[in-house]
Amino acid sequence: MSDTLRHVSRALPHDSARKHVAGTAAYVDDLPEPHGTLHLAIGLSPAARGRLIDLGIDAVRAAPGVVAVLTADDIPGRNDIAPSLNDEPLLATDRVLYFGQPIFLVVATTRDAARLAARLARPVVEKETPSVTIEDALARGETVLPDYAFGRGNVAPALADAPLRAQGQFRIGGQEHFYLEGQVALAIPGEDGEMLVHSSTQHPTEVQHVVARILGVPQALVTCETRRMGGAFGGKESQATQWAALAALAAHATRRACKLRLDRDDDMQITGKRHDMRADWDIGFDSDGLIHAIDLQLNARCGCSADLSQGVVDRAMFHADNAYFLPVVDIRSKRLKTDSVSNTAFRGFGGPQGMLAMERMIDAVAWSLGKDPLDVRKANLYRPGHDETPYGMRVTDADTIHAIIATLEETAHYRERRAEIAAFNAQSPVLKKGLALTPVKFGISFTLKALNQAGALVNVYADGSVRLNHGGTEMGQGLYQKIAQLVADEFGIGIERVRITATTTAKVPNTSPTAASAGTDLNGMAAIVACREIKARLAAYAATLWECDADDIVFAEDALSAGNRRMSFKDAAASAIRERISLSSTGFYATPDLTWERDKGRGRPFYYFAYGAACSEVIVDMLTGENRVTRVDILHDVGRSLNPAIDMGQIEGGFVQGMGWLTTEELVYDSDGRLRTHAPSTYKIPVASDVPEHFQVMLHPGANREATVHRSKAVGEPPLMLAISVFAALCDALHSLAPGKLVPLDAPATPEAILRAARQIAPGDLF
Repeated sequence: MSDTLRHVSRALPHDSARKHVAGTAAYVDDLPEPHGTLHLAIGLSPAARGRLIDLGIDAVRAAPGVVAVLTADDIPGRNDIAPSLNDEPLLATDRVLYFGQPIFLVVATTRDAARLAARLARPVVEKETPSVTIEDALARGETVLPDYAFGRGNVAPALADAPLRAQGQFRIGGQEHFYLEGQVALAIPGEDGEMLVHSSTQHPTEVQHVVARILGVPQALVTCETRRMGGAFGGKESQATQWAALAALAAHATRRACKLRLDRDDDMQITGKRHDMRADWDIGFDSDGLIHAIDLQLNARCGCSADLSQGVVDRAMFHADNAYFLPVVDIRSKRLKTDSVSNTAFRGFGGPQGMLAMERMIDAVAWSLGKDPLDVRKANLYRPGHDETPYGMRVTDADTIHAIIATLEETAHYRERRAEIAAFNAQSPVLKKGLALTPVKFGISFTLKALNQAGALVNVYADGSVRLNHGGTEMGQGLYQKIAQLVADEFGIGIERVRITATTTAKVPNTSPTAASAGTDLNGMAAIVACREIKARLAAYAATLWECDADDIVFAEDALSAGNRRMSFKDAAASAIRERISLSSTGFYATPDLTWERDKGRGRPFYYFAYGAACSEVIVDMLTGENRVTRVDILHDVGRSLNPAIDMGQIEGGFVQGMGWLTTEELVYDSDGRLRTHAPSTYKIPVASDVPEHFQVMLHPGANREATVHRSKAVGEPPLMLAISVFAALCDALHSLAPGKLVPLDAPATPEAILRAARQIAPGDLF
């Protein structure tokens, strides 16, 4: 059997693009509400740490429109929403764990009635001094998980013997997901204890499992359905579960449909963020800029429970090498417990923090030697003979990153602009420009082996139309569209004949989250497996009709053909059904060749690496810290692109989101553990005017060397780390004030942070 590609690698629009523009795309809050639907609001803890003495909810129960007030005592199953360690309750019991923790649930006839009633509560908490910062947690010695480390060689003597050495401490801020659609769920009770939950989640299976756990029922009684999300970025991988479980608890208690939609301020206050970290580093190197040894300690602020911190911080460690060979290295981590909501998955899943720490060390080497940072980066790239990561995986395609950097260096005119910027800075005492070109090497696969699997269900109907379902979720990234293209080309039919349906645990069970950039790799392969099973049956049937070999049957141009014989796909489907041939199939795929022995710190946790590089230019006012990105050039590796338009959009969006993380998005907590930047008025994401007029994105040509879907590569997360070039460029501009000094700039590089750094390294020149 063979087929002709008709849709794959074409720049087709997102399947919901027109609906997005017209406002007709249905999200959970747009679904028709069953008659009598009740609405929910949450009572929140007024303290970050302490003993919960009394809920103070008498006035809440008596408020107008209130149908019920539920507490932990009303949970019929286990009061536990944690994804792994059973360490986080749905509703607080005897202690509160963070400011704003849900302590009771109001069920009312309207959303306004529920919210007004919740405000009448007067909870009593015996307050204790909370751990808020990394330093607080280090002082108390509190962690959510054991310390972990891996590396190679004996670091201490290697550092001592290195010709040159630099040390420092670097703070890396967290980040709010700021999805356009907030956390929301609608639960509808059914007969015999069944529960249907519509949830804005990246992980329908986890919602199903946790809801069943909370209600104390078999998982088969719970169905979770997700058609689309209005953004997620990791914030709905594990943390959509709590709100779905609360909606299900209320629906179970009242036997009526119940909906919970968080207010934006509450959403930002009581959902986890990107892990903020403090990197303590020590690097040994020589006069050529070659790294001899690195000692790196990553201190991660995890919050009140483990959540996904094992995988997040592990991935930060995996990516602390970025694209560089480290001959002797020790990478250590602490997963610190603080009295704050648990930090969670965020696009890049720890990788950005590890890479940023590495790039700070590279810059420090370059500054101390008076070299161009790009030359130091190029000197330390993985290469033949120097191709093993600190965790024992070989980098077999390092030539890709060499080619990307060489091409971008030329097309972005890096050397010419470096000279121009040096001349500009020499004559401009206040405005300073900066330039940086940084690489990205990002591992693709879940580092928990069990998650590297996917299922799909494909049904072909009598008229030749196809219904497609799989375990991946659509959060705006174009996953549904890409897999529809794959299915259409497998059958050789027009994509208009492929119907994309909502992700549901009732059709494809035991799915992994749509995360780790693996959505298309996993679910696309599973869908292809299902299609090929159906094609094999159709081909065998056609071969008997035409007395030929099944391998001679071609699926193309909406038909089956062999030689001069031809039958439309529609007629083939109808005829096969009459002959009692099944045209429905499930498909399953598990990523091959993955090994990871965590106790030994060795293995192959990734199927392949995605590469990229970005060259960014900035201008900074050193008297105010105000800055602007003036030019960006990107060359990124997506293998053989399944949809160049969608991939370009992911690269552009990922870069801008990363730029926000590193420049404007600052999370501020007070000493009581309360998030003060919990609204758009105080938390600043990038806007259209922050994108430079020159913003050129190009796709690096070349197929994936591993056997992925049509030799494509993942594109969801890697582009975010291209924005490290912006932070490095800001550091470069500051470095022009005092060449040779270490720039004391932490992330995010807000104007205030830049001004502090400028005053520290050049106190007498400008100030």
